[in-house]
Amino acid sequence: MDFFEKTGKMAIGSRLRMLSERLTDEATAVYRSYGVDLKPKWFPVFFVLSQGEAKTVTALAEEIGHTHPSVSKIVREMAKGGLVEERKDKRDGRKNVISLSEKGRAVQGQLADQYADVNQAIEHLLAQTRHDLWKALEEWEFLLSQQSLFRRVQACRKEREARNVQIVPYEPNYQEAFRSLNEAWISAYFTMEPADYKALDHPQEYILDRGGHILVALYNDEPLGVCALIPMDDPDYEFELAKMAVSPRAQGKGLGWLLGQAVVDKARLLGATKLYLESNTRLEPAISLYHKLGFQKVVGHPTPYERSNIQMELILTP
Repeated sequence: MDFFEKTGKMAIGSRLRMLSERLTDEATAVYRSYGVDLKPKWFPVFFVLSQGEAKTVTALAEEIGHTHPSVSKIVREMAKGGLVEERKDKRDGRKNVISLSEKGRAVQGQLADQYADVNQAIEHLLAQTRHDLWKALEEWEFLLSQQSLFRRVQACRKEREARNVQIVPYEPNYQEAFRSLNEAWISAYFTMEPADYKALDHPQEYILDRGGHILVALYNDEPLGVCALIPMDDPDYEFELAKMAVSPRAQGKGLGWLLGQAVVDKARLLGATKLYLESNTRLEPAISLYHKLGFQKVVGHPTPYERSNIQMELILTP
């Protein structure tokens, strides 16, 4: 098809939907030719009920992998066609169970020859192809159950956008970005505190001159992320990972992850054995990032920040 050659894999959903609609139309014609009063979309529910056990709508939905509302609608349509009947569950009167009606069981008896012929036709089709569609569908379903297409697209997007990111050392012309990016997130959730003003207004004095470092994430040459590595007067830790901030305009592009990795690598290069940080559990994306970087929760360290309710550390390996 010329259209799908032009669109490429971008239109996989449209192509599968078109194939599904074609097969559904042909299945309708097959049922009609065998004199079977059944719609193709009813078949999964019909097949499960044909095994003999009455089922609730919830059980049917779980077994065939459809949503509860979808199965409920199908059951209503089949009941209107006289193929199923609904009654109270003998074991639990609060539940209704669905089973084939007398008409439904009669239809079941009509399907034996159709089943055999359809199965043989599909086998003939598969024998004429280089790729086994049935097995391919199983593989796709398994892989998508492990990670959805949406998540896979997100990962590819981050990978592509990460190519536009540069992590560079702090320079005086980045001071405004360092301050404004941090002030924005702190003010959005908490209140700026004296320790914030010291570090953000005087990074040279309170961070760099003490042997610390600040890294800046440039996205298309614009400073949209920052993070500091601050020396600590603590026998347990040489440095603190602090003042990490990413502009909302750049969130989802992997800047936080790239900054975090760069700061950890810098600490390791400086010979640090452990890295410390403080945060707040309200900042779920940040906590998730720290866990991803390898940080674990610790207790018992004093903090200058009222907003801090969690301390974490990362053991650095050579």
